Amino acid sequence: MIGVVTFLFIVICWGAFLFMFNRDRSRYRNCYLMALALFSIFPFLWSVGGDGTKIFTIVLVDIIIIAILIVPFFLIFNGIVMMKKEGRQLAHMLSLALGIMIFIGEVATASIFLRDLVTNGIGLKKGHSIREIIDILVSSSVIYFSVSFLIFMIYVVFLQVVPKKKNFDYIIIHGAGLLDGDRVPRLLGNRIDKAIAVYRMDPTPTKIIPSGGQGTDESVSEAEAMKRYLIKEGVPEGDIIMEDRSTTTLENISYSKAIIDSDGPNKYTALVTSNYHVYRALRYAKKCGLKCTGIGSHVAFYYWPSALIREYIAIHAEKKHAVMLVAGWICYVGLSFYLTHNLFV
Repeated sequence: MIGVVTFLFIVICWGAFLFMFNRDRSRYRNCYLMALALFSIFPFLWSVGGDGTKIFTIVLVDIIIIAILIVPFFLIFNGIVMMKKEGRQLAHMLSLALGIMIFIGEVATASIFLRDLVTNGIGLKKGHSIREIIDILVSSSVIYFSVSFLIFMIYVVFLQVVPKKKNFDYIIIHGAGLLDGDRVPRLLGNRIDKAIAVYRMDPTPTKIIPSGGQGTDESVSEAEAMKRYLIKEGVPEGDIIMEDRSTTTLENISYSKAIIDSDGPNKYTALVTSNYHVYRALRYAKKCGLKCTGIGSHVAFYYWPSALIREYIAIHAEKKHAVMLVAGWICYVGLSFYLTHNLFV
């Protein structure tokens, strides 16, 4: 009976996720529906798998715990590497800051349990000191936001591996800043290379739209620099349509959509940007009414953590998501205080 119930639970969870994902890949709720679907697998395996599955799960949990303990040190190291390679701008210090925050949260969590062991060991009732309140608040906050970020990260990675169609009418390439005013940097070069690969695999005639205006420190528009790169790589000039007015991702998509709409209805588009940026680009495409598939290009591994943290912050800067995130945090912190009081007092 338990096996049937857990099987129905996993069917409902995966069915809800796949339905919503197929309907709209840009919805934020997909992140949590996917996390719930993945979690639903474990109760089912426990109910039907016997002792072998339980041992495997225990080993997996131990590995996860060890990984969690290592994460802050990895992020701190990554932050140092990021600053050395990219400079000491605030945006490049995000992985370092997150690593320090997680480490503080782990220390606070350990402090809670160690204090309980000490007080129970000598027969004392646990008090409610300011230090204890701060430890619980810090621990629960770090756990909450870390899990939230992990759920977001898993979904962003999933978007990269899900199969994509290969029949497009247009390919939009999102711009990025130029070097020395007119040279394509590696980050943007990777986007263009990915777009060229999609273009060459497409069995139907496809147009490429390099999208990006000219910054105050640039001698040409990003679109012009990308066009030169494309032509140098063998893409016919007739298959390139520049969008050279935009200054933001939203404008990239909005102005490019205007070009596509001028060619008629029912056009399907590939939206090529860096892999960490695909999810947010899809959200903007949804706002603009652009029917598309998001395709991510390669990004240097050291660059990825800080870039993904920026994307997480940008998503939650939207009012609706900020309210939901804070409301969830308040509920979780309240639950943490309640459980700590009832379990450890």
